[in-house]
Amino acid sequence: MPLTSFRPELLAPAGNLAKLRVALRYGANAVYLGGPTLSLRSGTGGFDRDAVAHGVELAHAAGVQVYYCLNAFPLETDLTAVRETLVMLDALPPGQRVDGVIIADPGVFALARKFLPNTPVHVSTQANTGNSAAVAFWQELGATRVNLARELTLRDLRQIRRAVPDMELELFVHGAMCLALSGRCSLSAHLNARSANKGSCTQPCRFNYRPHAQAMVLEEQLRPGDILWEVLEGEDFTAFFSPRDVCLVKYLPWLCRNRINALKIEGRMRSAAYVALACDVYRTALDDFGRGCFQPSQYLHELGMALHRPMDSGFFLPGAPAATAKRWDCLGTKTMVGHLQRQEVPGQWLTQVLDRWNAGEPVEVVLPGLRRPVLRPGEYGLENERGDSLELAHPGQRVMLRCDHPECYEDIFIRQTQSVATGRNRGTTR
Repeated sequence: MPLTSFRPELLAPAGNLAKLRVALRYGANAVYLGGPTLSLRSGTGGFDRDAVAHGVELAHAAGVQVYYCLNAFPLETDLTAVRETLVMLDALPPGQRVDGVIIADPGVFALARKFLPNTPVHVSTQANTGNSAAVAFWQELGATRVNLARELTLRDLRQIRRAVPDMELELFVHGAMCLALSGRCSLSAHLNARSANKGSCTQPCRFNYRPHAQAMVLEEQLRPGDILWEVLEGEDFTAFFSPRDVCLVKYLPWLCRNRINALKIEGRMRSAAYVALACDVYRTALDDFGRGCFQPSQYLHELGMALHRPMDSGFFLPGAPAATAKRWDCLGTKTMVGHLQRQEVPGQWLTQVLDRWNAGEPVEVVLPGLRRPVLRPGEYGLENERGDSLELAHPGQRVMLRCDHPECYEDIFIRQTQSVATGRNRGTTR
């Protein structure tokens, strides 16, 4: 098989309709979404019946698939809600039906096969499928795809692919890693009475902590002198439990050669700006690989400029994870400052301001394909709702962007370089 003949699906998060539209704009082949409950991301608000129907129509018009998450681990009292959700999905008209359901619990799997016999079932990463026998088990039950455990190395992935050559395999390639095994964590339930396994994780592993003794220094018994964690009294609060994000963009050629069918981006709880950037980077990387001009340093630079959490290769490489994206704090950051929402008249766009926007400085138009044309003062302008010119716009404002660039469209983002020294605009694409 030629190296460039296999094309994996780029699967993007859609926490709401706005993020779904952004994923479509920036090149996703498929999106995953969920309802208000039972989808492991209850904090997104989710999609009710009408929103699911509308989202599917938008996606299918763009040739994009839609998968519905039903991957919580329900208790007995939750089974009625599971059945009601499956009945709702089954009752959608043909043009509004989802293309698959994502499930982790065996009981929910059995119910889905009963209520949605013609809908493909994908096994969630929450099922922690880590070997070919487990993949074959799900395949025999009728699953069409398995999202493999995040704890696998490339050697594990290669062996599984060889053992089950006719099964669709999916892998998380970008986004949050979990402190627990494939997300099966009880920390949130213990501390805040909100279960991660039912979609209500408060992410206490990412909370900031501070000791009340002089210091908290931890070393492991068999590695004396090797400090694993250290928090000192008087310092700022520290998220010392928090895992780094995984970033496998550098290894896309390997994933293509080993026929991983779907590459999944984590982030239904994150912003639309994050969805835009992550989709754009991975879409461009896959297209570049197909054209024979793969440029990993460019993709990593783009991700590093966005000030996500630090990123590494997770469990993908045997041994210790490799850092993948340098953080470019010393150079300033490219911060999303505007989100184009609607064209009022030619050359005028109603725009949501996302972060401090200085109209006296150049901006970049964030176009698909990692194209970033620069607009200088005089080539664009900002006005308030009364039509008055603005020199400075603030987060939460809705302004009118005057711009004649021919490739401005709905759901395109505008960004601006911000100095890290000012302390402003950090983390806006999270």
